[in-house]
Amino acid sequence: MKNFITITSSSPPLSILLHQTDVRAIANRYAAQLQFCCAQNPISHSLAQSVHANIITSGFKPRGHILNRLIDIYCKSNNIVYARYLFDKIPKPDIVSRTTLISAYSELGNVNFAKYIFDEAPLSIRDTVSYNAMITGFSHNNDGYNAIKLFNEMRKYGFKPDNLTFASLLSAAALVAHDERECKQLHCNVVKAGADLFVSVLNALISLYVKCGFSLSSPMSDARKLFDQMEKRDELSWMNMITGYVRNGEIESARELFDGMNENLQVAYNAMISGYVQHGFMLKALEMFKSMHLEGIELDEFTYTSVISGCANSGLFLIGKQVHGSILRTGWRPASKLALPVNNALVTLYCKCGKVDQARQIFDSMLEKDHVSWNAILSGYVSVGRIDGAKNVFNAMPEKDLLTWMVMISGFAQNGYGEDALKLFDRMRTEDLAPCDYSFAGAITACASLGALEHGRQLHAQLIQLGFNSSLSAGNALITMYARCGVVEAAHVVFHTMPYIDSVSWNSMITALGQHGHGLQALKVFDLMLQENIKPDRITFLIVLTACSHSGLVKEGCKYFESMDNVYGITPDEDHYARFIDLLCRAGKISEANDLIQNLPFKPGAPIWEALLNGCRIHGNMEVGIQAADQLFQLTPQHDGTYILLANMYADAGRREDMAKVRMMMRERGVKKEPGCSWLEVANKVHVFLVDDTSHPQVHEVYTYLRELGVKMRKLGYVPDTKYVLHDMESEQKEYALSTHSERLAVGFGLLKLPRGATVRVLKNLRMCGDCHTAFKFISKLVEREIVVRDGRRFHHFRNGECSCGNYW
Repeated sequence: MKNFITITSSSPPLSILLHQTDVRAIANRYAAQLQFCCAQNPISHSLAQSVHANIITSGFKPRGHILNRLIDIYCKSNNIVYARYLFDKIPKPDIVSRTTLISAYSELGNVNFAKYIFDEAPLSIRDTVSYNAMITGFSHNNDGYNAIKLFNEMRKYGFKPDNLTFASLLSAAALVAHDERECKQLHCNVVKAGADLFVSVLNALISLYVKCGFSLSSPMSDARKLFDQMEKRDELSWMNMITGYVRNGEIESARELFDGMNENLQVAYNAMISGYVQHGFMLKALEMFKSMHLEGIELDEFTYTSVISGCANSGLFLIGKQVHGSILRTGWRPASKLALPVNNALVTLYCKCGKVDQARQIFDSMLEKDHVSWNAILSGYVSVGRIDGAKNVFNAMPEKDLLTWMVMISGFAQNGYGEDALKLFDRMRTEDLAPCDYSFAGAITACASLGALEHGRQLHAQLIQLGFNSSLSAGNALITMYARCGVVEAAHVVFHTMPYIDSVSWNSMITALGQHGHGLQALKVFDLMLQENIKPDRITFLIVLTACSHSGLVKEGCKYFESMDNVYGITPDEDHYARFIDLLCRAGKISEANDLIQNLPFKPGAPIWEALLNGCRIHGNMEVGIQAADQLFQLTPQHDGTYILLANMYADAGRREDMAKVRMMMRERGVKKEPGCSWLEVANKVHVFLVDDTSHPQVHEVYTYLRELGVKMRKLGYVPDTKYVLHDMESEQKEYALSTHSERLAVGFGLLKLPRGATVRVLKNLRMCGDCHTAFKFISKLVEREIVVRDGRRFHHFRNGECSCGNYW
């Protein structure tokens, strides 16, 4: 190479050479020099440019074969623009230069330019190689139809296909072949041409059968027959067959083929591990991973990615962490230089298992990141409710795809940031990114949390306009939205008109009916679910027990609670026991509930004692209630609900001194009562009211209206129940305090501002006050309008002086 550089740099002027030799000798010299530059590396390309520069400065006019070599070198050095410049300088470019450009343009994904170069070639100079280049170009760019069309044209004009033709053609055909007849026709062409002697062609043919497997009468039998007839197989042969079986769900056949191998191939192990992971056989995947290690087969990025992803999806955090440790210990690669798919799998593992800080450390150490990396860490923050961290990641992302927006919108909606979710959904649309059904589901979920019924209805209409009304995720979100906004009838309509429903749909509908006090209807839907052979899960029984509790269906609740273990093999956990104890306590069966608690197979936690205390408050069982409160003071000393319930019990019993002691205890321990907050939607705007509110711009108008209503209510027999005021004050002051409760203010505002006859729908963060419950019954009769209130536990529908709960709440 040193001599070559010297010769190139010291070549004599052309005029002298012409006296020493002829033009052919000069051309041969330049051709020989360029031959040294064919290697695909920067040094060779730089030397080729030096030779080319010498050609230009010497005044030598290169012939076609030299130009062809220059075009080839410039193509290989990714300087296709200059290669095209040289090509255009040739008056009549030959098929070699054309084929070179066709391949280069195809590799860059510009198949249209490649086709233009091919079409400009006269038929008289075309050959099999040029057709092969164009067919390969179509195949690599996923254009199977044009590849087959060109193959037929090739045969029409008498060009004989070879093994390279068929290898490319079959790969392209796998993209578009739909039935067995098409596969058989191509197979016959291969046999007639004698190309079935080449391993590459047979591999492509096997791949064709595999990819068309779902539409064939015998998905893998033709591929297997071809495989068994092969005299020689390579790694691709085994991989095609094993992945084919995996893809068609025949994992046992894949393992049988794997066990019959007479050599240990890395690709085969990787294919089997990936197959086991995809079909949920994680333990077998781990066994294969261990066997691969013991056999001394190199573990590569595909191996690690499959195993770590499987651990993430199966919740096997400790095993996944051990695999991570093994990577670091063996020094397979430095932690910062792990392959991108491996790092992405690790970030996903730690995120899915709630270890978002460790995931962030891996993420920050990555030298390369893609959409998967950013979306994985974003999902990690969202899944643990760390919305501020999610916001930071979202804002820092260099590019955002549809999944990014969907994750962020859903994260806001599911973590109590409903307004932020809707703002982000609107921002997404203003940036001309069309939302998918999952994005709509997130926005609808936000409407559910806010009680923004009209906004939810608008989104529902848009769903229908965009053709997403058949979406399962959007349909389930609509059921929840309508139910949580107090329109259970609309939720029922959505449920019955969905083209497909899953267990989430059934659970959502049962929840909706149960929350609204329609316990018997909820149980009917549950029975229909069982008739449809949908197996209930742990969540199903939680909502069924809740529905029974809200409607006083004790007998039915007992039956379903016992069936969990006896019929469905589901061991009740603490939440199930808490719902069941709540059912017993609401029905006044305090003694039975207490006995059950004493015999629980685990130490009862706060949910159990809260259910017992609430039942004792309803039925005035002071002795057991105080015991329950003592347990809660130990378990959750900062929870305000315990103090409020106990104080209310003392107030109901007229024990004012004990009530005062409880309030003193709250102050001493620094426990503050969560303020009551109620809100409703009027004219597409959510209005919020706090207890004794003075901040709302129209609140004084509401106070005046409520005083007028109060006078009329008293004439109908309403008497304020001042026991719900726990502060020591005069009777008149207590009555005024009752009228300033947040739910009372919200209902008054709705009656004033909503159209005459419209239903007033109010949402509250806490349990509704007993006096407000009584007042709303009188108001509904007085104004002849329906009032719907969703408190922290359930819905109340007030109509004509009655409540849907039947005072069972």
